[in-house]
Amino acid sequence: MNNITIQLKIKERLNKLDSQDYDNFEQWQIIEAFNKGMSAWCRRNLVGNNLSKTGDEATKRRIDDLQILLSEVNIALQERDLYFDLQSLPEDYFEWKRVSAKGTKGCCNNRRMVIYLAEEANVDLLLRDKMKRPSFEWGETFCTLRGNHLKIYTNNEFNIAEAKLTYYRQPRRIQIIGVIDPYTNIASTVEVECEFKDDLVELFVDEAAKILAGDIESINQITIQGNSVENNN
Repeated sequence: MNNITIQLKIKERLNKLDSQDYDNFEQWQIIEAFNKGMSAWCRRNLVGNNLSKTGDEATKRRIDDLQILLSEVNIALQERDLYFDLQSLPEDYFEWKRVSAKGTKGCCNNRRMVIYLAEEANVDLLLRDKMKRPSFEWGETFCTLRGNHLKIYTNNEFNIAEAKLTYYRQPRRIQIIGVIDPYTNIASTVEVECEFKDDLVELFVDEAAKILAGDIESINQITIQGNSVENNN
């Protein structure tokens, strides 16, 4: 769906399609509301409702909706005491998915490791627990996230030869050529359209309309657009 259609739909939802009163919206306001609503929708739908599945895997629809944001990158790790460290997550990092790696020890090379994300507060306990601490023989270990660092623990028992990070990236923000980008305060030199399917863009339009309705204190429109988002989610 192109940006002109998105703007028309948002104004129509708010009954501002041909309004000349003080509640007219600038283009940059519509851009900001749409991008904010898109990001909020993604965050809500990545949340899981049980311990074994995250929200993005709960249904086939959710997998289909969010797969466009999945990215995989090779990562270079630095060896530290007890762990290997990725010093900075990718700039477009949005949410964790998984990390895969191959371990080496002695003459045994490139063993695939099962790595699970653990809480930073439990690191000392996990390193002491015989059933949960890093084990090259079992091909299992854990990692943590702290201060934008990814740490894969080895307990100094083996090395990490290579690793890949799979994550959800930030959704691509729409831009309209010649319009000030509210995130950079610079006029956009390119037209950037929403990367999601049109049926999802319709939900983002409702999200944006709900945000803008809140800005002008239009209670009825907040309720209508909020219900529309939830009923079609």
